[in-house]
Amino acid sequence: MVNTLAPERTERPAPREGAPGSVLAARARRRQALVAYLFLAPALLFFAVFLVLPLAFALLLSMSRWAGFDLGDIRPVGLDNFTGLFARGSTFVTPVLTNTVLFALGTVVIALAGSVLVATCVDRLRFQGLWRTLYFLPMVTTVVAVGNVWKYMYEPGGLVNGVLNALGLGSVAFLQDPHTALPAVVVVQAWASAGSAILVLTAGLKSIPRSYYEAAALDGAGPVTVFLRITLPLLRPSLLFVCVTQFLTGLQSFALITVMTKGGPGDATSVAALEMYRQAFSYGDWGTASAAAFVLFVVVLLITLTQLWVFRRQGEAA
Repeated sequence: MVNTLAPERTERPAPREGAPGSVLAARARRRQALVAYLFLAPALLFFAVFLVLPLAFALLLSMSRWAGFDLGDIRPVGLDNFTGLFARGSTFVTPVLTNTVLFALGTVVIALAGSVLVATCVDRLRFQGLWRTLYFLPMVTTVVAVGNVWKYMYEPGGLVNGVLNALGLGSVAFLQDPHTALPAVVVVQAWASAGSAILVLTAGLKSIPRSYYEAAALDGAGPVTVFLRITLPLLRPSLLFVCVTQFLTGLQSFALITVMTKGGPGDATSVAALEMYRQAFSYGDWGTASAAAFVLFVVVLLITLTQLWVFRRQGEAA
């Protein structure tokens, strides 16, 4: 039965090109775009001044020789700075870049494993806010303070060697031995950065529905099976975030190593950021420092993309 009371709907024809309606609409869109760009102008200006311009200047310096004083002394040298980093006898690849990757990898492994364990335990305790606050305290402490405290703890008469002596073991010159200096600093970096990882992982654990654990308990699954089959797969987004951020922090580490070892003994703890600082401010070779910065950028980009690809493949397989 046809409803004769309903009004007939007629589609309005679209305004023709050049018609008054289309011209007014185009002007309105242009005004809206202009207003939007005006609001974005401060942020874009800040972005250009403090990121784009320094990046362009660093790219120029990476292909030049400059002592860091007079801009008129900049001399183009092409790719000589990059080839010098990888030339025979250069210490940039080994040990500097190798130490950087090992430092970041060790930090990620220790911090990620410890954070997952602590976050899982905290999720089962009362007063979770208190525990998260306690574990986050190293993050709000200055790196200089953390580095100096651990430096004294690693001394032959410090707390760490005191515990070893109480266990019947001999003292270890942690920061003076080339074989133990880098692992010792890795432990400190992992300990200092674990607080943020614990916060992220506890939040990820809270987002997992309790119904999954209830169903697993009804099926008789043990705690290890529940952890491997439920917790870890559903915690993958949080693990990816922690893994990427920890790796980026480790690859760019500078202050902690400067405070604790200054790159020593020898080059045992020399990393890329410290080497860039030395080339620029100690040796006055800003070109080599800028070239090393771009090499480190490429390394960081490749490692980050690899991590994203691995986690994405694992997610698809799951």
